[in-house]
Amino acid sequence: MGISIRLGTRGDIDALVELYGVVCDDLEATVNYTGWKKDVYPARQDAEVGIAEETLFLAEENGEVVASMILSRRPEAAYAAANWQAVLDESQVLVIHTLAVRPGQRRRGTGRELLDFASRFGTVRGVRSLRLDVYEKNLPAIRLYESAGFQYIDTVSLGLEDVGLDCFRLYEKLL
Repeated sequence: MGISIRLGTRGDIDALVELYGVVCDDLEATVNYTGWKKDVYPARQDAEVGIAEETLFLAEENGEVVASMILSRRPEAAYAAANWQAVLDESQVLVIHTLAVRPGQRRRGTGRELLDFASRFGTVRGVRSLRLDVYEKNLPAIRLYESAGFQYIDTVSLGLEDVGLDCFRLYEKLL
């Protein structure tokens, strides 16, 4: 497929903002499974924080940013009450956030490549679990995560009801 995945740099911020905009435009024009809103989430500040914290990874093909994700040690507060498959401290867990794939790359294995990268990246660093949350109506992402070996854990609120995002499904993949 020719995709390479690497840690993002400050020089990538404009390309990431463009990716987020294209993804949000496509979601608004079709079915907004994610609930994302252009210039709200994900937006420039999300890319800047991910770059500054060295948690934002991007996928490139032929020099173009085609996808990105954040691999963080910080879970959402709602994760604390979940009955995870393994009781682990934060140093043993990576949380996947803001996995975005350019519309033309969807259904070509790009999302799966990012998830496989997250597994390899975590394993090398002694991580024992990948965790994530996904809006309950984001059926394409749910299918992807389940097909990649993530197990459903629970459905929780992330406190986003005021923007119409009431329930999120938590998933975990043990490494």
